[in-house]
Amino acid sequence: MAYPHFYEQVPTIRTYDPLAYFLGACDDGVIEISYLDCVKLAGHSCPTVAGAYIMTYRALGELYTDGEVPVRSQIEVSLSKPKSDGVTGVIGTVCAYICGAGDEGGFAGIGGNFSRRGLLRYGDSEVKGYVSFKRKDTGAYITMNLDTSVVGADPRMMPLMQKAVSGEADDMEFEEFSRLWQGRVESMVTQPILWEEIALIADRG
Repeated sequence: MAYPHFYEQVPTIRTYDPLAYFLGACDDGVIEISYLDCVKLAGHSCPTVAGAYIMTYRALGELYTDGEVPVRSQIEVSLSKPKSDGVTGVIGTVCAYICGAGDEGGFAGIGGNFSRRGLLRYGDSEVKGYVSFKRKDTGAYITMNLDTSVVGADPRMMPLMQKAVSGEADDMEFEEFSRLWQGRVESMVTQPILWEEIALIADRG
């Protein structure tokens, strides 16, 4: 698979998955999730996917401190907007994938353990922000907002995108559009110094 090399520069998210350990998917249960993994999940790389990754990275860093490793299937993910609202479904999918959170169709568990069902919720009016991450074991939570405008788009991108969508772009124009599109994503994900501005803490408890 050929992909932009900057994907490999994005800090990964180290998690522990008790189900993976129990079923022998990996010897120590530790699963390292990369931005490339999330690109494969979503099928594309864009400011929305990048923003969801950054929000989750920041939220887990706030919830798990002093060397603690985030535990997949032990984190509830709740979004304030309905799943069908704009890019909410995409953001929820990425956040839930990293956290091992499932909706009503998620894994039901084995012998009362390892359940992922009901950990992902949309349209939650109690969320005071865009997306909330809550530890099941301690009850601690943090709610994030997203501001992708921190890294603006090149003004040449939209006209090129319109030509690409309409099929009027030639090969050179299409290549330039793709380069500018991924260039914005690269500026978001490879500069952690900006992540506090992109993923804003809205609420915690």
